[in-house]
Amino acid sequence: MTADVAQEQQLKVVVADDQAAVREPLAAVLALAEGIEVVAAASNGTEVLAAVAAGPVDVVLMDLRMPVMDGIETTRRLAVEAPEVAVVVLTTFADDDSILGALGAGARGYLTKNAGRRDITRAIRAAAAGQSVLDREVQDRLLATARTKAPPLDGSLPEDLTPREREVLALIGEGLPNRGIAERLFISEATVKTHINNLFAKAGIRDRPDAVRRAIASGLA
Repeated sequence: MTADVAQEQQLKVVVADDQAAVREPLAAVLALAEGIEVVAAASNGTEVLAAVAAGPVDVVLMDLRMPVMDGIETTRRLAVEAPEVAVVVLTTFADDDSILGALGAGARGYLTKNAGRRDITRAIRAAAAGQSVLDREVQDRLLATARTKAPPLDGSLPEDLTPREREVLALIGEGLPNRGIAERLFISEATVKTHINNLFAKAGIRDRPDAVRRAIASGLA
């Protein structure tokens, strides 16, 4: 699904935030956006999962610090139980643990609450289209952290990585999810997963944040 198609369709969105003073106005504002329908408002992760189960839901706009079940654990659960649902994080927190935790759990977007309505709606539509959107502050923080923690450039990748595996790693470094990589390379998501498993095993990559760091360190991203 392209970004243009995502904009033409009525995207069904769940707004999750434990503070009613944030959740309710945000839901009301998004309900006015063209092509977006707010189907539920949740105060914790358990309510998010229930709303998704009741479905259909395209995107969850997710706060991180919530009671009962936080945003990272909820995102992780959705990645397993409802992988077709995209998660965009909207939070006041932009520390390394929050950013890497959310992206590692499968979030496709990460915004701080300084983001305006246009930024939020753009992120929702991009996520529904399989693309990633990071707040500028978040992107700068992620890249700075990746460069600081990256292994040395010399010999950071094994020589037996195939050209396709290097392409996949480069796209992970750009922040694309599996679906976005599949669309960019015109291959199936199953094939993307196979390439990721192979390159992770060959390069000793632990997880997706580590893959981002390795892509940057090797000059692929």
